[in-house]
Amino acid sequence: MSPQPALNRNDLRQYDLLADQWWEPSGEFAALHWIAASRGELLPAAPPEGGWLLDVACGGGLLAPHVPRGYRHVGIDLVESALALAAANGVETLRADALTLPFPDRSFHVVVAGEILEHVTDLDAVVAEICRVTRPGGWVIIDTIADTRWARLSLVAVAERLPGGPPRRCHDPELFVDPARLQELFAAGGVEMRFHGLAPSPLQYLRFAATRKGDVTMRRTRSLAGLYAGKGHRRPGGVGAAATSSDIEAALRGAT
Repeated sequence: MSPQPALNRNDLRQYDLLADQWWEPSGEFAALHWIAASRGELLPAAPPEGGWLLDVACGGGLLAPHVPRGYRHVGIDLVESALALAAANGVETLRADALTLPFPDRSFHVVVAGEILEHVTDLDAVVAEICRVTRPGGWVIIDTIADTRWARLSLVAVAERLPGGPPRRCHDPELFVDPARLQELFAAGGVEMRFHGLAPSPLQYLRFAATRKGDVTMRRTRSLAGLYAGKGHRRPGGVGAAATSSDIEAALRGAT
């Protein structure tokens, strides 16, 4: 199933049209399964007493199978059909905007923002919110698309026409994210971010393209010219105590 041609690039309504594709391993969101697995490899173990993980723009909840035990996995998104699927897969969900996360400062041990930063129109505000709700000593995990000619060619002009590539008109290249700028924005919020590139294993992808079967491993690369990922640590200390579990639970109740 494909989005209606009348929809503009980056139109949220396409995710309702593609709702039945979230958990199809060889469907329109196949690459998101591969990227979610690589994202999961960056997640730290939960603290012994348990931890809180926020999944910003969680979509259908594809990260859920890769979250280590001990975390309460909270997902926010703007698409109701995606949230319903995420909830069915064990995510504690609520409808919320990444621009105004409905949680206290210093709430989460880990904040994940996968395949969302290249979709937002106010990158500065979204990064500031992610940093705000990450507790001191916590971690931020991201993956996004670089603002380069190569990314426009490989991930839009070409990949939208390939098996496993992003759905047509899913991305607006004008919103792609410069790694140097992103690193500066996170540093301003107290999060020291390190990036690496991501690319599908060539042989595995060729097998998938031929058969529409099998997983594809996302390999780390040095190049940040296309798809890239990052892991950042928020500096310990600062003014104010971390939010308690009661604080976060109250926010969840208040936002639903």
